Amino acid sequence: MKRKFLVGLLSTVVAMVGLVGCSNGETAETTKDTPSIETESSVPGESATGTVTGEGNSVDGEFTIGISQFAQHGSLDNCREGFIEGLESEGFIEGVNVTFDLQNANADTGVVNQISQSFAANKVDLICAIATPSAQSAYNAVKTTDIPAVYTAVNDPIAAGLAKEDKSPVGNTTGTSDKLPVEKQLAMIREILPDAKTIGILYTTSEINSEMTVREYEALVEDYGFTLVTEGVSSLAEVPNAADSILGKVDCLNNLTDNTVVSALPTILNKANQKGIPVFGSEIEQVKIGCLAAEGIDYRELGQQTGVMAAKILKGEKASEMEFELITDSKLYLNEKVAEQLNVTLQDEVKDRAEEIFTSID
Repeated sequence: MKRKFLVGLLSTVVAMVGLVGCSNGETAETTKDTPSIETESSVPGESATGTVTGEGNSVDGEFTIGISQFAQHGSLDNCREGFIEGLESEGFIEGVNVTFDLQNANADTGVVNQISQSFAANKVDLICAIATPSAQSAYNAVKTTDIPAVYTAVNDPIAAGLAKEDKSPVGNTTGTSDKLPVEKQLAMIREILPDAKTIGILYTTSEINSEMTVREYEALVEDYGFTLVTEGVSSLAEVPNAADSILGKVDCLNNLTDNTVVSALPTILNKANQKGIPVFGSEIEQVKIGCLAAEGIDYRELGQQTGVMAAKILKGEKASEMEFELITDSKLYLNEKVAEQLNVTLQDEVKDRAEEIFTSID
């Protein structure tokens, strides 16, 4: 692993005048450059030898981490931000000893492969892959290298070929799962819509995480008195027509963490609202923008957990020996504004157990 050691000794002249300097230059969105650190007091926790300390953490050297995000939407953004926060909690601080190269594929599988191959060619110290297509691509890109890859927001790492049945890694790749609490979601939908009979799900046929989740719903919907209708798409362009088709067949829609479909969620919500059909989300950001409710995990927390795993690897642990991790607790989110627009009554017992209730639509 490459490490370029910082020096940053306090000069005699600076000591005499008592001045310190720090450059905090950044570039926008895709990359952020490491600022120069001129004195030991330029950045809290930075020593004259380039060792970052704090809260029991000690990190020597400088690292480059490539972040491959499959699509641009709230849950994956929260994963990315949480990942950076998790690293920081372990002493890996952006602009001090870490440079992030952030690349977004905008839900294009061809682009995501180019991103992974570029990171491998540039010999980054670690790849963070956000969402299943990015994780699979990163795994393939690092197979013949010594670069570790850490993934997050992967619903089923085993089905995706990233882990074995015992949760141990395949290759030099590990990370965190965002497996959906399917039964809790079905119970919540039944509680809010006691008379509903048919649930619809839009999903991308090429996303293995979506296919596996649909199968889980198929196996469980009858236990909650529902019939399931599904509509598959292969690209973002197909979502509007698929939405028109499925909305004529269902009492409500249930949205997964499917990256292509989530990217088109505003369009889906607009069409559903015109027909008075509730849409249930899978996490907080979807509820903020217009889904009625969601029983889901905290994606920022998931990202933080992933960042801590990455820190352990950068400190010497082997990704090839680390089981993937997941968050088992889910939280209920509600949007009263959406309920009002759809004439849906949210009972007090439902509101009492909600983690957060929104009264507007972003």
